[in-house]
Amino acid sequence: MNTADSNTGFKVWGVDNMVYGPVELPTLIEWVKDERVTPNTWIYSETDEQWRKAPKVPEISLFFRQRTAAVSATEAASGSEAAQFTTGALRRVKIFSEFDDQQLTRFIAFMEVLRLQQWTEIVKQGDEGDAMFLILEGEVRVRLLIGGKETTLATLNAGEFFGEISLFDSGPRSADAVANRDVVLLKITAQSFEQVVHQAPDLAAPFLFAIGKTLTARIRADNKRYRDSVAFARTAGVAK
Repeated sequence: MNTADSNTGFKVWGVDNMVYGPVELPTLIEWVKDERVTPNTWIYSETDEQWRKAPKVPEISLFFRQRTAAVSATEAASGSEAAQFTTGALRRVKIFSEFDDQQLTRFIAFMEVLRLQQWTEIVKQGDEGDAMFLILEGEVRVRLLIGGKETTLATLNAGEFFGEISLFDSGPRSADAVANRDVVLLKITAQSFEQVVHQAPDLAAPFLFAIGKTLTARIRADNKRYRDSVAFARTAGVAK
């Protein structure tokens, strides 16, 4: 295989199922550094006319090896990170607002901390749901990609949560969730929550009650938006 120079063209298969490029190697490297190109991104090289996953492209594989080493080091150090959060930090999440310090300390043992960079795709529409996420810091965009175009369903901030249905149903995700900014998340898997239910039901009950209150508020807001849109449509129809 010929070695590519800076003028070699590369095409990138985006998360929106659009092909971008061709771009030259320096641009591709910048996209890798910005994490616009991830390990799951398909890259086409005009040098040998082949599509490969990004880590398998020789010209940029080094960047992914370095990133993997950094992630491994972070994971090794983060095993006890969740336990190091103060109870005050955990109360940034609204559903923990009624928990006392002892309950928070016990509950955090069932969760893990994720620190993700801006533009990271946290969950993907259609993937099996296996965890719920609570936002400690940052902002998350919930979106749908339809016909290659993005529709934003909601923008969630620190204190909010998403993916809660996965605690009860492992069906496919109904939308993507993307980090609008660098985020710090708490993740609780369906398996971990099942352990909470069996090992600490006194924690599971207030947690579920708090989720229920939040979902009720969301349903009421959605109903109001629906009523308003119907009223507007009827008014517009009369005006015609």
